[in-house]
Amino acid sequence: MMRPADEFSGLSVCVAGLGVSGPPAARALAALGARVTAVDARADEARRELAGELADAGVTVLLGDGPAGPAEVLPDGTDLVVTSPGWRPDAPLLAAAAAAGVPVIGDVELAWRLRPELAGGSRQQWLAVTGTNGKTTTVRMLAAMLTAAGHRTVAAGNVGTSVVTAVTSPEPYPVIAVELSSFQLHWSSTLRPFAAVVLNVAAHHLDWHGDIGSYARDKGRIYAPGGIAVYNADDPRSGELAAMASEPAKVVAFRHGAPDAGELGLAGGYLVDCAFGEGVRLAAVGDVRPAAPHNVADALAAAALARAYGAGPDAIAGGLVAFRPEPHRISLVARVGEVDYIDDSKATNPHAAAASLAAYRSVVKGAEEDVDELVCAAAPRLRAVVLLGADRASIRGALARHAPDVPVVEAAGTDTGAMDLVVAAAARLAGPGDTVLLAPAAQSFDMFRDYPARGDAFAAAVRRLAELS
Repeated sequence: MMRPADEFSGLSVCVAGLGVSGPPAARALAALGARVTAVDARADEARRELAGELADAGVTVLLGDGPAGPAEVLPDGTDLVVTSPGWRPDAPLLAAAAAAGVPVIGDVELAWRLRPELAGGSRQQWLAVTGTNGKTTTVRMLAAMLTAAGHRTVAAGNVGTSVVTAVTSPEPYPVIAVELSSFQLHWSSTLRPFAAVVLNVAAHHLDWHGDIGSYARDKGRIYAPGGIAVYNADDPRSGELAAMASEPAKVVAFRHGAPDAGELGLAGGYLVDCAFGEGVRLAAVGDVRPAAPHNVADALAAAALARAYGAGPDAIAGGLVAFRPEPHRISLVARVGEVDYIDDSKATNPHAAAASLAAYRSVVKGAEEDVDELVCAAAPRLRAVVLLGADRASIRGALARHAPDVPVVEAAGTDTGAMDLVVAAAARLAGPGDTVLLAPAAQSFDMFRDYPARGDAFAAAVRRLAELS
């Protein structure tokens, strides 16, 4: 078991990975008096520059891959490994640690143990969010609600700001909104959030977890004894995980419909709380922007966590009004010829794409990868599909089986300029009142650096189309 913060001094700690979470963990441990060695397989210019910065903080950095490289060999005398969340348990260094009986934890577990003590002797509280999709939106909505309620807070974790950075802030945050991935939860053992939610669970990252059951179980680790467990009544796996929670203080559901007792839901155009109040109106559905069904569900989840922490109705409404959606999440790029062009490049898996498609009545969809279930669900709303990317043949097959009357156009190029071909084809297929939706249901790496680059390419192509119209 990991030592308390005041016992890190003198420990020999290996920090595995120098992405977003590794450097803050290494710095924090070194500041506590640990002997820290950080390893990373990459030895590019950025990593070498980072190594110099960490050396100034007292951290030894070893870079390079290969069978005997530092990223695969457990340093001699290691007492503890703090791994980056993306490292799989079967990575050679982590497997060697397990075989030697050396504890392996993640940055989230480290951060939990380092939570600051507040005035009066209490510890910082966490409101935690996980799920296959919607995590970042929910966490940012939650942080906005807490801020509106007068709490000093920050959105941290998998949202971009390292949770170790958040807990070691010179001016402690009494409460933080934490986004947690399945990877981060896998490496956490003593995490005890004040309240937590599993938004939804669909097959994802199975190459890491092995199967959907293991993936779901890691998601379920967010529920802890004594905490408030919030779940999505419209998602069976979310409900199953909440039912399996060990000794929760309270179990609360949210649903996209009229709420029962103990739930949050919708009634009369409002988000309504029947869990922490008796039919209390929290905010108008129109305060959720955009008010797509999955965004409304995220708002209900955020409201449940904020209400669990004592936020009043005005704070829920005020937080939603203040919230600004992140880029590439069902963002309106432009309206050209009575057709809306929507960038949802963040829809990087079929579950996310299905939620995006459900928000629109008649859609011309840009797709890179798809599955039969998604095609079946979306078929009634598809006016046409434009295919791009490496998996076009498999998508065309699913469309032929389940939506044979939907027109399909392929953009054969695999370079980034193919997005102009996609947008031009979609414009020819779309009619007044239609939506051209980029919801790829896949990662972007066969053609683009990442999903923001893909979304930016789509937006740029739409703007060029608008200039010609």
